[in-house]
Amino acid sequence: MTTTVEMDSKFIGAMLKFRAISPLEELVAYEALWDLPESTMSSLSQKLKSYPHCSLSALVDAEKLKEYKNQLLSVISNLPHFGVRIYGDGEFPDRLNDARHPLKIFYFQGNWDLIYLPSIAVVGTRNPSEMGIRRTEWLVKKLVEDNFVVVSGLAKGIDTVAHSVALARKGSTIAVIGTPLNCYYPPENRSLQEEIANKHLLISQVPFCRHARQTYRENRFFFPERNVTMSALTKATIIVEAGETSGTLVQARAALNQGRKLFILENNFVNPDLSWPKKFQEKGAIRIKDYDEIRQHLSVIS
Repeated sequence: MTTTVEMDSKFIGAMLKFRAISPLEELVAYEALWDLPESTMSSLSQKLKSYPHCSLSALVDAEKLKEYKNQLLSVISNLPHFGVRIYGDGEFPDRLNDARHPLKIFYFQGNWDLIYLPSIAVVGTRNPSEMGIRRTEWLVKKLVEDNFVVVSGLAKGIDTVAHSVALARKGSTIAVIGTPLNCYYPPENRSLQEEIANKHLLISQVPFCRHARQTYRENRFFFPERNVTMSALTKATIIVEAGETSGTLVQARAALNQGRKLFILENNFVNPDLSWPKKFQEKGAIRIKDYDEIRQHLSVIS
């Protein structure tokens, strides 16, 4: 279990005004704060923003910390290659602050070094057409050849194809999931998730305790929030195929709001049933017919 973090001198100076920071106590406090009935991604982000020089554990009383620590140790002790990243620890990605409701802590399993490599998100519908699958295979093959880390959300459909092809092509992949690290959704992707966690990188900002006590319906809001995080982590997002009400469009909006490149493949524009591609193009998305166009735009931001 990776729980030791290196903190930069500025953060250490700020923290010494309060108390020494413990990564374990910080993740326990994060869970306790999330478990308050009124907590949402927006409200929790705002609360943490109000305490820029205060550790999360300073916001939770000692008895509550002890209670949640006992619950969590049994969970995280069963997660191989587990780690936590805390804002100010020297390894927390600054680009995550571009998210709509940036949090100060998240969990991961796997090879953290992948976070420092150029990465591109490949996303789309959970119910792709045969051509959508082929386009994803073609696209990921090209990205791997150009040494990009392929990032996706481990959902059914396009996400699963993107991760699977990256692995098959001996590339690297990062999965940003909408469940805690100890959950598998969809269930059929369990082996894929475990391979990514063991050999690549799996990331989640979803709290274990809150998720466990809620229903599936109540937990659905974590999925669009992970799309916002996925966009913030990457240089660009590529939409292969998506319907008019696809959750992928959450990531499309996030990418533009965060100043990231948003590529939309040509097949979406020629579909008469879709109006979203043109709307996003008018807002700055890039219409793509060939991979060389993607390469040209990415070379500008490399």
